[in-house]
Amino acid sequence: MTAVEVQDQVTMRLPSALARLSRALRRTEPSELGPGSVAALGTVRREGPIRPGDLAIREGVTPSTMTRIVALLENNGYLARESDPADRRAYLVRITDEGEEFLTRLAGVRAKALQAQLDLLTPEERAAIDAALPVLETLAARLCTT
Repeated sequence: MTAVEVQDQVTMRLPSALARLSRALRRTEPSELGPGSVAALGTVRREGPIRPGDLAIREGVTPSTMTRIVALLENNGYLARESDPADRRAYLVRITDEGEEFLTRLAGVRAKALQAQLDLLTPEERAAIDAALPVLETLAARLCTT
């Protein structure tokens, strides 16, 4: 196999493998929230209070979609609104204690399910994953900034 064929295979297989892994982890604990809502909640947790429009941009969705997501997260008690100190006409959303607890519980369930599968790998397979993590993290960071 040529270097170009190997590169093409990685380019095609990697997104599929990551998507399947992500879907499998989401299925470990059914949630009343869809993946887009969980992702938005995680972004608010990571970035702190944020305007819904800015959150929509970060999540790659339309403002109307983010309005629905924010409403759902507010109704579940996971987000709260507060005035934007820079512009009193606007508002920010922030994560609540309930939202923090939800994300922590979800991460724990997913980590437990993933660990159970990692425990089934050979030491060589586990070492390959360990070695790949820094590169995957670099790829993710680069893709998030483009």
